[in-house]
Amino acid sequence: MMKAMLAAAPGGPDAMVWSDVELGAPGPGEVRIRHRAIGVNFIDVYYRSGLYPWPDKTLIPGAEAAGVITAVGPDVHDVAIGDHVAYVSRLGAYCEERLIDADRCVKIPVNLSDTVVAGSLLKGLTAQYLVTSSYAVQPGDTILVHAAAGGVGLILGQWLKALGAHAIGTAGSPEKIALAEAHGYEHVINYRQDDFVPAVKEITSGRGCAAVYDSVGADTWRGSLQCLKKRGMFVSFGQSSGMIEGFKLSDLAAHGSISANRPVLFDYVEDRAELLSRSADLFSRLVGGEIRITEPDRRPLSEAAEAHALLEGRQTTGSLVLTP
Repeated sequence: MMKAMLAAAPGGPDAMVWSDVELGAPGPGEVRIRHRAIGVNFIDVYYRSGLYPWPDKTLIPGAEAAGVITAVGPDVHDVAIGDHVAYVSRLGAYCEERLIDADRCVKIPVNLSDTVVAGSLLKGLTAQYLVTSSYAVQPGDTILVHAAAGGVGLILGQWLKALGAHAIGTAGSPEKIALAEAHGYEHVINYRQDDFVPAVKEITSGRGCAAVYDSVGADTWRGSLQCLKKRGMFVSFGQSSGMIEGFKLSDLAAHGSISANRPVLFDYVEDRAELLSRSADLFSRLVGGEIRITEPDRRPLSEAAEAHALLEGRQTTGSLVLTP
């Protein structure tokens, strides 16, 4: 028996209840992990609220975690008992221990802490595929990133700088603006005070951006399209302010033959070789100091509801992890 945050029906943060859950032995290709840190992400909110459909009648949220392997099933070859590993998965991480397919696990480098990796793997892999695959950033590109002081935003600012791009961010307070500026952004716009569209046009001297990375959704997508240069790329990878409604293909033509995509991380790490390649890219940049991750804020796993309330209220910066 182990403890988990279990939801019996979609709802607000209080839908998650601290519950006893049975956990068996690992089957073929599986490992058992004792979690040491669990990341908190908007995808967890989307599932808990019912915005994303549930695969079962009950739900354990949680898309990333790090911990120690305590048991292995038959036909497991790449990892062993005692290994510190991390993973990304749509669901199931808000628990003390879990079973998971071994091919979903990546070994944590010895000079990275479980806590830092648990708070950055999903966000870091997201940033990795955004800048390499959703839109392959080139030196000299100007890129707009919404929620620049969020977990993905802080990683993106540093990654874009390392690639030789010019990063423009949006944030909602002087404190968040200062944080984003310290993480690679050349310009940060306070969206609560200024309309970001004319601000971006002024910064770019009317040329617009090569790409916009937009995880906010309903509040920003129309303006994001206006910030692109001709044949630019609109990348919508989240909807913290609500789902995009009213989008039409003709909007792409109206803004200069622009393109749009709506990527999902799990489609970029489904193949184990691709998972290992992308995580190796991320880990090398973390170990080398090219991307700095502040030690995440911590809350007990049993206080996951409070963590969700902070996240949804945009009261967080950087990463937040739950500790069993």
